[in-house]
Amino acid sequence: MKARVTVMLKNGVLDPQGEAIRHALGALGFAGVEGVRQGKVIELDLAARDKAAAEADVQTMCEKLLANTVIEGYKVEIL
Repeated sequence: MKARVTVMLKNGVLDPQGEAIRHALGALGFAGVEGVRQGKVIELDLAARDKAAAEADVQTMCEKLLANTVIEGYKVEIL
């Protein structure tokens, strides 16, 4: 079973990497980009066979390691 975790900074948290990307896109001629939020995607191969148990395990992984829950939010997808 596979899981995909998408981690993004929470709204209201400054995103300097996103701002750098927005600025670079403007320099390349993409003038219509008004904002960029940058994040990360983590894909996991899991031995679990039960979808609910796998999702619970991945949620725990996010809380303990994969996301800084003070400033980041995350979304778990079991594929």
